[in-house]
Amino acid sequence: MTDLVIVGGGLAGSEAAWQAAESGLEVDLYEMRPSVSTGAHETEYLAELVCSNSLGSNLPDRASGVLKNELRRLKSMLLECAEAAALPAGAALAVDREIFARRVTERIQNHPRINIIREEVTGIPRGLTILASGPLTSDKLSKEIEHLSGSGHLFFFDAIAPIVARESINMDIAFRGSRYEQDEDGDYINCPFTKDEYYNFVDALIHAERIELRSFEDAIRSGVTAGHFFEGCLPVEIIAERGKDSLAFGPMRPVGLKDPRTGRRPYAVVQLRQDNLAGSLYNLVGFQTNLKYPEQQRVFRLIPGLENAEFVRYGQMHRNTFIASPRLLRPTLQFADRDDLFFAGQITGVEGYMGNIATGLLAGVNAARFCKGQWPITLPPTTMLGALCHYVTHADLKDFQPMKANFGILPPLTDPDHLGKRERARAYADRALADLDDTLTPLTIQ
Repeated sequence: MTDLVIVGGGLAGSEAAWQAAESGLEVDLYEMRPSVSTGAHETEYLAELVCSNSLGSNLPDRASGVLKNELRRLKSMLLECAEAAALPAGAALAVDREIFARRVTERIQNHPRINIIREEVTGIPRGLTILASGPLTSDKLSKEIEHLSGSGHLFFFDAIAPIVARESINMDIAFRGSRYEQDEDGDYINCPFTKDEYYNFVDALIHAERIELRSFEDAIRSGVTAGHFFEGCLPVEIIAERGKDSLAFGPMRPVGLKDPRTGRRPYAVVQLRQDNLAGSLYNLVGFQTNLKYPEQQRVFRLIPGLENAEFVRYGQMHRNTFIASPRLLRPTLQFADRDDLFFAGQITGVEGYMGNIATGLLAGVNAARFCKGQWPITLPPTTMLGALCHYVTHADLKDFQPMKANFGILPPLTDPDHLGKRERARAYADRALADLDDTLTPLTIQ
């Protein structure tokens, strides 16, 4: 007998299924791929990553690192899989996409209390349910959610970066190195620009042709502006339109890098990050784009060192959908008007891979507690996960935008004035873990 239905086999749905099953529930996990494609996913694996292969900083005094440490306390299965599939990326946690997704899929498939059903869900199930259908929720289910909420959907557009073959990178021009690290074996490949090369590139980028919007994007076909995009994942051409130096102070900032050919800092730089364990593929960091494919090849080959680049995957833009969570959800991730319905992942307005995993974990734990007649957990807003849930459920709806983990959403420290920036970050991190432990101590999580 099924105790819980979960819709969506992405990061949030997979983590939710694992947590609920580990708590003793019989779980039906619905994933519409491969019978229904999304336009952004490429495989049949659960928890496939589509935008980047980086899960953010591992440093304990960074916001993403704080969230990871909270998830370690909460025994996140997906974080375990990510660390097992980790790639060299300096202080960040980057993964081999295929290995990560395959590990998650295998663990879910082999769990005795999880039943994977490869079907599209077109209506909201009755009974205990977690909707983790993600930013690419199918049109039919979107309409049902819209009908349920009575308030429609908010939406933005997201874009993914191109990937190139390592062997096609000209290492006579490009060089290895991480910002501020002096060793020659840094985790990134860097493509350095002179001032003239940079401005020629920006001019070509701004004037390149872009992919026309698809039919489901008719609502803004009259013209896409930067306001339709999530600020944390803007297409590179949109950033360039803000000013010709905006890229040099953004994803192409050269600070902390020296070109070994000149011994000087480049005017700008494009960094490439390893995308698979074999080291044969590299993605262009911060280069999400919606340029037409031939234009991507033409313009991105103007990057020094990529003049003969072989593009294994081109960038693309896709619709990301999220609900009006400040009106519709409680901090427990329960729907406001239905106790046995939970939402998790990017559809809630939480942004970033780790935020999706974290809300899936909380929804899975709370669904299990609800099933057992226990009170669902509301995490304190001094924790990073608690702060994310508090933000998406308490933000001003008219200004509501997706939110990544960051220290700005945490309540202020009691006496921060005498602390430097990094000291404040460590104080936030220490307080978050202490308050999480205080919350979990009297509870039975598993």
